Amino acid sequence: MRAAIPALLFLLCGCASAERARREVLAVLKAQTDAWNQGDLDGFLDGYWRSENTTFSSDTGTVHGWEAVQERYRKRYSDRALMGQLSLKGLKVTPLGSGTALVTGSWGLVRKEDTPGGDFTLILVKFPEGWKIISDHTSQSPSVKHPST
Repeated sequence: MRAAIPALLFLLCGCASAERARREVLAVLKAQTDAWNQGDLDGFLDGYWRSENTTFSSDTGTVHGWEAVQERYRKRYSDRALMGQLSLKGLKVTPLGSGTALVTGSWGLVRKEDTPGGDFTLILVKFPEGWKIISDHTSQSPSVKHPST
């Protein structure tokens, strides 16, 4: 019985640590969503690791490096109307070990002309400055066009 107590404490600490990681990762995604919905692309990009090793993959290919990710977003979402309102759904955070997490979910934009969306997989790492996305793989489903009025 005495041997089981340290093992139980280890498991409880691990669960608490995993729950803390989950909350912190979700806070990063909420901050990104809030920034996006305020038209603050720079604030949104703060969620990504500022490194040449950051990757973003989509149907249009893979870019490497934070600056390339920033350039991709600036070109694709060059004005507030193109940004629309972002929502994230079905978020699942899976801790992969100390300071690393996998996130899967769906994204959607509501814009005047259409409602694009899709799925994503993120890998985040906890750095001294907080959790940052080091890899983003985002797919896009066919967009629903709104009829012109």
